Amino acid sequence: MILGNQHINKNGLDLTKKLNLGSENHISRIALAYSLKTKIRLSITKDLKDSRGKAYKDDTFFGKYKNYYIALMCQHYNLHKSNTDIGKYVKMHVDHGLGMINKLFEDNVNYSGFDFLIDNIESGISELESSNVSLEHINNYNQNIQKTHSCNPWKLLVGIDDEGKEIYFTPNDTVLYSNAHIAVAGQSGSGKTYFAQRILERIVDASDYQTNFLFLDFKGISDSEKDSDEFKGFFKSTQAELIDTPNKPFPVNPLSFIDSINENNKILGINKFVDIITDYAGLGKVQVQQLKEATKRAFDNHHGGKYPTIQEILSNVYDIAGEKPSTLTEILIGLSEINLFDTNNDGAFLNKNYYLSLSGDLSRNVRFTAAFLIINYIYNTFMNMENSEVKNEIKGMRYVLLIDEAHNVFKDKKSKEILEKILREIRSKGVSVVLLSQGIEEFNQPSFDFSSMCETAFLMNIKSKNDLKIINKFLGFSDKESSKVARSMEQIQNRQAISNIKEFERARIFNVC
Repeated sequence: MILGNQHINKNGLDLTKKLNLGSENHISRIALAYSLKTKIRLSITKDLKDSRGKAYKDDTFFGKYKNYYIALMCQHYNLHKSNTDIGKYVKMHVDHGLGMINKLFEDNVNYSGFDFLIDNIESGISELESSNVSLEHINNYNQNIQKTHSCNPWKLLVGIDDEGKEIYFTPNDTVLYSNAHIAVAGQSGSGKTYFAQRILERIVDASDYQTNFLFLDFKGISDSEKDSDEFKGFFKSTQAELIDTPNKPFPVNPLSFIDSINENNKILGINKFVDIITDYAGLGKVQVQQLKEATKRAFDNHHGGKYPTIQEILSNVYDIAGEKPSTLTEILIGLSEINLFDTNNDGAFLNKNYYLSLSGDLSRNVRFTAAFLIINYIYNTFMNMENSEVKNEIKGMRYVLLIDEAHNVFKDKKSKEILEKILREIRSKGVSVVLLSQGIEEFNQPSFDFSSMCETAFLMNIKSKNDLKIINKFLGFSDKESSKVARSMEQIQNRQAISNIKEFERARIFNVC
């Protein structure tokens, strides 16, 4: 790709002489990075100046690192590398950075070029050490997990209207729906968990048991619920297994999303694991380094694609930092000593159905860390698979991740970020995400509207039934439909819903079944 000649203005020429940095292209590369560091987004129509100054061809200007600078610009502006405006953005950020650097030296006459470089190198290293690891999936060339899928249409019975007519919808029909994600909102007692269980039963049946699910329950299942006929019927019809933590371990080693063979991928995976633990345990810099070193040692002790356990990492932490109790050892003990994970399993659970009950007896840090490790594992594993096929306009479906009490996830920044990525990216892999929450406010976060990423929404009885603006946003309705929505919400009862499905009249009440 040719960016065109890059020009270095008078600021660049003057600073080169003043700072004794060699040829002019050196200060321009520094200026480009210095500008991007501010996270400013410039406008071609407002901020692009004329191309006066000394001209350089892009190979001379960027040297052998051209692709890195292009990648930085593409990431900053969400551009493809072939975009013809990249050269203009480079020019703007070089000029912007040169202006800031020049002003810095004008205001600090005794400040040297050496001081500037040392300060900013030190600042950059500090940011790298303290910044969060990217939530992007980690490539795993050692992954050997095969996941069945079904191209059967999900013609799902969801309700009966007031005339006794059955209502069906087909979320994996690509003509009708762009994704199979589903949002369900309803207050306690409205019947949303009952409704979700019936949907899962019908998905399993429609797919001939080829599409599997994980029902992730943040509140934990009670003894009375386990003994109810509804729950017993659900487990029988879906052949699901109940994992009632901490009485029974979940069948996965959460470290097995990491590529244990490829060294570069291994390092990225270890960093991501450390970042997950750090986020929920609130570790300091020293403990972060201890955890990172302990995890690297644990992987170094295993060969041939084998994986360590969290217990081994804890043992390494003791070797490195001593056996004095700390926030780090507390979270690792919580994850390892009460048998949360069956580390002899390698992901075969994806071909079975599970109901994971996260007991309230576990500490919040342990519950959320365990849930996030599992969600991360599912996301990373499917993102390393090929896209599922579309056959006769029906999307092949592999899996359903259902999160009950999803408002618990929405409260945590890190969980929200990974959930956003899952909703955007994982649909191509044949995965449906179903989110259940007590209200609709939780879906509409200031930074991201989760309901907008769920093609289908079901609204049951809620407390804020008069807030038509947020209801319309949740369902994707126009203001013109507000009067109909208002009438329905005045009349809605438990185990009833309104929806935006294409196969039934919008905002009309039906009985869920």
